[in-house]
Amino acid sequence: MFIRLLRFFVGGTVATGGAALLALYIYQNKLIYPSWAEGARDFVDTPDKYGLPYTEHHIRTADGVEIRAYDIRNEKSNVTWLILCPNAGNIGYFLSAAELIYRRFNASVFIYSYRGYGFSEGVPSESGLKLDADAVMNFLQQDSFYKTRKLVLYGRSLGGANAIYIARKYSHVCDAVILENTFLSIPKVIPHVFPLLSSFSFLCHQNWNSERDIKETDSTLPWLFLSGQKDEIVPPSHMQQLYKDCPSEHKRIFLFPRGRHNDTIVQEGYWDQIHKFLADYL
Repeated sequence: MFIRLLRFFVGGTVATGGAALLALYIYQNKLIYPSWAEGARDFVDTPDKYGLPYTEHHIRTADGVEIRAYDIRNEKSNVTWLILCPNAGNIGYFLSAAELIYRRFNASVFIYSYRGYGFSEGVPSESGLKLDADAVMNFLQQDSFYKTRKLVLYGRSLGGANAIYIARKYSHVCDAVILENTFLSIPKVIPHVFPLLSSFSFLCHQNWNSERDIKETDSTLPWLFLSGQKDEIVPPSHMQQLYKDCPSEHKRIFLFPRGRHNDTIVQEGYWDQIHKFLADYL
């Protein structure tokens, strides 16, 4: 599906210029949110695969979409990590990291599927994913357990854009933010990922303007930026610009020379940097 769509947009023989541009505008969500790839909507692992205690929640958003979430509570901890997942796959793909966070950092973990991902209902879009984030933050603020805990936002790639949105809107309940390989905006990523479409970036209606939003976050909120310098999807300069634009009085950036978009998380020192950051600021 992905390859067929891309060929349709840039092939030149399938459609005339006007029709191709119209198709690009209408079907861009298929390219931006590949929730359908590799059967990720057919099966989702559960935390018990990793020996983790959990409750599954079905959370209803303001526009009536039901999204799925795993609630992995550590009763002995006063810290919760809200995991904002990267773009591909589903929340089951990230449970090995959830286990590490639960055990190494002695923290509770809350992780949810964006609409249209995994077993969550709906179709993904920027406005929809922001409604998902609102619903999750509503849940956490009302829950008797979570509302008494410190909250760490942990976002990778698209998840980082969600984390920035949450940090701007809900700074009063956030205690730290960790970003990895996150972009300035979708239009600014397009020339890097799809060079042939760079001339049509103006047609992108899925903006995720993190470059603007991060400037409006609370200056007292601590931030950690983790950037893979061989990232083949998000130019590393995006993370450096986000770091520069972040108004926080307590911010750090760490660069991983060999880190690519999807393997920065396994680079040497990755979790050590997080541990030092949280020890200093949380």
